[in-house]
Amino acid sequence: MRLDWLQPFSLTLASAATGYIAWIGHVLTLPAAIAFPALWSLARSRRTAGLVSAVYFLAASRGLPQGVAAFYRSDIWPGLILWIVASSGLVIIHAVLWSRGSGGWKALRYTIAMILMAVPPFGIVGWAHPVTAAGVVFPGWGWAGLAAVTAGLAILTTRYRPAAAVTLAGFWLWSAAFWTGPQIGWQWQGVDLQLGDSLGRDTSLSRHSDLVATLRSERRPDTAYMLLPESALGFWTQSVERFWQRQLAGGDLSVIAGAAVVDQDGYDNVLVRVSASDSEILYRERMPVPGSMWQPWLPLLGRSGGAAAHFFANPIVSVGNQRLAPLICYEQLIVWPVLQSLFYDPDLIVAVGNGWWTKETTIVEVQRVSTQAWARLFGKPLVMSFNI
Repeated sequence: MRLDWLQPFSLTLASAATGYIAWIGHVLTLPAAIAFPALWSLARSRRTAGLVSAVYFLAASRGLPQGVAAFYRSDIWPGLILWIVASSGLVIIHAVLWSRGSGGWKALRYTIAMILMAVPPFGIVGWAHPVTAAGVVFPGWGWAGLAAVTAGLAILTTRYRPAAAVTLAGFWLWSAAFWTGPQIGWQWQGVDLQLGDSLGRDTSLSRHSDLVATLRSERRPDTAYMLLPESALGFWTQSVERFWQRQLAGGDLSVIAGAAVVDQDGYDNVLVRVSASDSEILYRERMPVPGSMWQPWLPLLGRSGGAAAHFFANPIVSVGNQRLAPLICYEQLIVWPVLQSLFYDPDLIVAVGNGWWTKETTIVEVQRVSTQAWARLFGKPLVMSFNI
């Protein structure tokens, strides 16, 4: 009896394990994703290549159905549908670009797939990108490390894959043996909250007073800038601005926090800076969460609402004499926002999120480790603040 099914089955099983292990939420397991291009290239048919890709991306994003169900307070089915639909674009890319050819031709086609996964429009859902592992394999190498991992991923699709696999695994083990996390920005302090879905929805003065009290109680003596999570200040209005300036009066503390700025077309998901003397909108999110926040189909239906996407705007913002690379929530899971910001050589990376809806999933942990990996790759200090 011929066992033609054995090789596709083995590749599919290995790809699912790769997606699960790489994106389990531990920074040192990220390089497991490097195995994916090798598995993809070993497929003997386009159908198998598509299946290998599908199980990798579905395993990597396995927390999405449960997270969507929690966000919308619904059953699991809307989340399952979004999970499959969102992954389908990435599967199509890898199925279409797969080839029976070998050598440089296959490496070139996989390189094209990597680029398409990293930039819009496909990069909008380009999560679980294997190049994210560059910061663990080559910490501190910067653009050279990114180039080395990109080249290694491409070589893994050729007959030279054993040499590439051994080389990358060696650097991975060396890095793991001496791993240290990113430094924390000098004079910066991130504050994590556990306020669940009330953060950003409870806009009462008592909630704002509680946040101020939390900052005062947790502030270290050397802290000049404190970071609060996405949506921490709710709707950013003149009343909220005046309240915070009064609360900070007489001190030298600056607070950077998430908020929403509403206009007639919808809203911007932003980071604001407020101190005793002034305030400003620092950053407008480049890529809100597709579906739940960014809803580009609404204008086509004659409706307004949803978060605006400022795709390539404001990659760098300034606070005092420091240049920041800001990342809000979903931007930590995809490639182009962080690379665009790092192109401008910021002084530190600032990452915030509001992950109350991700309980019992690894989504927030994956956000954290992805951002840590990019920070280590470029040797940048990192400050993070999340609500769960």
